[in-house]
Amino acid sequence: MKKRISAFILVVLCLLLAKQAAVAQIIDDTTKVIYSPKTVLELYEQDVLEGRYTAVPIDTTLNNMHNERYWYSDTSFYQHLGNVGTAATPMLFQMPDKIGVRLGKNIFDRYAYQPDRINYFDTRSPYTHLYYIQGGRGEQVFEALHTRNINPRWNFGVAYRILSADQQIGPASQAKATKGFLDNQAVKLFTHYRSENEKYDLFLNYTFMKVEEVETGGIDTTASVDDALARFNEAPVYLTQAQNEESRNNFHLMHIYRLAKENLKVYHILDYYRQRNEYTDDDIPATLIDEEGNGTSYLYPNFYLSANRTKDATEYNELENTFGLTGNNKLSSYRAYVRLRNAGITYEALQETSTSDTATATVYNTISTSGDYNQVFIGGNIRLFYKQLAELTGSAEYQLAGDYRVKGLARIGGAYGSLERVLYSPSRVQENILSNHFEWDRDFGNTVVDRIGAGLHQKVGNRQYVKLDAHYTNIKRLVYYNSDAMPAQESGNQRFWGGTFSHSIFFGPLHFENLVAYHNTDEADKIRMPDWLWESKAYIEGPIFKNALYLQLGVQGTYASEYYAYHYMPVTQQFFVQNNFQVQGYPVLDVFLNADIKTVNVFLKMSHVNAELTEPVYFVTPLYPGLRRSFVFGLKWRFFD
Repeated sequence: MKKRISAFILVVLCLLLAKQAAVAQIIDDTTKVIYSPKTVLELYEQDVLEGRYTAVPIDTTLNNMHNERYWYSDTSFYQHLGNVGTAATPMLFQMPDKIGVRLGKNIFDRYAYQPDRINYFDTRSPYTHLYYIQGGRGEQVFEALHTRNINPRWNFGVAYRILSADQQIGPASQAKATKGFLDNQAVKLFTHYRSENEKYDLFLNYTFMKVEEVETGGIDTTASVDDALARFNEAPVYLTQAQNEESRNNFHLMHIYRLAKENLKVYHILDYYRQRNEYTDDDIPATLIDEEGNGTSYLYPNFYLSANRTKDATEYNELENTFGLTGNNKLSSYRAYVRLRNAGITYEALQETSTSDTATATVYNTISTSGDYNQVFIGGNIRLFYKQLAELTGSAEYQLAGDYRVKGLARIGGAYGSLERVLYSPSRVQENILSNHFEWDRDFGNTVVDRIGAGLHQKVGNRQYVKLDAHYTNIKRLVYYNSDAMPAQESGNQRFWGGTFSHSIFFGPLHFENLVAYHNTDEADKIRMPDWLWESKAYIEGPIFKNALYLQLGVQGTYASEYYAYHYMPVTQQFFVQNNFQVQGYPVLDVFLNADIKTVNVFLKMSHVNAELTEPVYFVTPLYPGLRRSFVFGLKWRFFD
């Protein structure tokens, strides 16, 4: 892995450079600051597409600043490899959001900037924020963002982000535990322009992310690990030189023109996306190969091309053009579009050969295979509503001679009901792969997911808010990765049901926030979720020192009941079903202090304060332990000139 850039050094340099700007903050004749969070507004392209043009001030609240789930682009619950930024998969089932051709390697999606959900700005003065988190176990997050208006109708911005982490398992001599094993660097460039007559809006962004993750394969259970688990930072691991690398970049353009005010608008969206994944192991451990040259572990079951080195690569390119009409008024809105998708995929692998029968030098050749796909989609949605009291919505998308998805929702007040169906084809890597350790060429049928949902989102008085969501899901012909980490398709149905209950209440400065999720998967043995998932937070908040400082002081607990969680296969970058390792039900308790000091938000947290009180180690993924007790510090510093 390349030497990572120290986020701490970057923060220090940025703060030193910004010091004079902070001192020279613009004030008026009454010594009041005239640039503040109220003069930095943000908006989203989807709001403009749906006729909502009001930009809102940036969010400066403290809530959940300490919570690791809120450090990334996706705040859902995830199963990962035990540290920030590592390969992850959703802990709870999520409905497919994309039909048609797609790659199917998504382990780092959680951490990437999402081009269609980027927030754009409208600023009266240049705006900069520095965001920095440092944990005692090597957890590190850093982001620097700067944006400014070129003129009152045109804004431009840029952001740079780093995620990094240290390895938690493996002897230092074997797994390089004292060094960083994750380096994630991302960039986003964004701009928004609105014409002087306000008939035309343009949103454009470019995003890039490169991830390097050292792969250990988890704790090596072929050795005696009883004592090692008691000191799991010294436990043996499977791999010593393996690494996954992913790079992705996306160019995104959305522009819209009002032909007849809000009643009729035309828009065009252009997306170009490229993703490349590489898995390399330049020194395959001899312990993973038997005398006959066969694999001895779940990681390397076969050696098709070389028993010495592995270098597998996948590159996926996708170009999408969407042309549509949209409109809205006080009682309804609509959208109709045509989407053209052109995609291509290439697989590469390293094959071991020799120049002659007597050659002593090993020669490696790259072999490859590829495919191209051209698809057409038509879709749209309609929404009927009356103020905030009631609404009826419907949406559909159809791939010509292929996949489709439809959804309907009805709401009265805070109560709603929904019906949804998605028919989608397998991903490219589920049907075909080229690798040193895996080979398959499948022809799976399409999967159908039906879901019925209902719920209530309601404010109760002035102190309480309640969210109740329930669903029943039926999946036909599910394609998944089986216990051999290879794709398979179920001939029958996978049925499960469940719900999520969220409740918040406060009594003066004392706040309680609770979330409980239950899922019954008795008829869905290939869908892995904990029966119970719980997160609760209790804290006291309020101003002190004559309102100069605003504090939150509290405790947070998270618990998932025991279940056979998905295992992780680094070679193919997939999580797969297993039945041998039950992740225990285990609570993780954090104590936190969040503070707002003028333009600085800061938090201090002692995470996993209950470490080793009941068990020496807990696992978030089979063979991958969760973080031990760690002190974490974070801040977000904003500059308004």
